[in-house]
Amino acid sequence: MVYKKEYVEVFLKNQGQLFDEPVAETLEEADEFLDECMAYVASGYKDVREYFEENGADTSEMDREELLSQAEVFQMPDGKYLIVEG
Repeated sequence: MVYKKEYVEVFLKNQGQLFDEPVAETLEEADEFLDECMAYVASGYKDVREYFEENGADTSEMDREELLSQAEVFQMPDGKYLIVEG
């Protein structure tokens, strides 16, 4: 696995927050999908904000809650965030 198993499990369970239809049905498929779309693991809120800003998003009007509730952001059990481009 490219990503931690717990991250892949969270994405697999919650992929509906970003996609209308499932993009993966197994852990292996989910891990491959995350690898193909170069999902990013952010260490915390500031890292999430930097990621969006570096990719051209205007986050100046977004507060912490709004930014972390974006469909692309999946909160991980260890407090990190997995960002998946849809």
